[in-house]
Amino acid sequence: MTKNIGTADRIFRIVLGIILMAAPFVSGFGIFNSSAATIVAVIAGIVMLATSSVRFCPMYRIFGIQTCKL
Repeated sequence: MTKNIGTADRIFRIVLGIILMAAPFVSGFGIFNSSAATIVAVIAGIVMLATSSVRFCPMYRIFGIQTCKL
């Protein structure tokens, strides 16, 4: 697995992952009254944190995107 996530992208993913994981529990938005929306948000947050920790995104590989410097 070669790295394809740069520093700025990594920081963005970490922040977004934390927000997605916390939003269903602290935001009070009506959409999170549905358990399905809560589950989707938490799973998306976990995926964001996981891809930022390994610095590899499978979707970036599929589309040929690379945000890190070689």
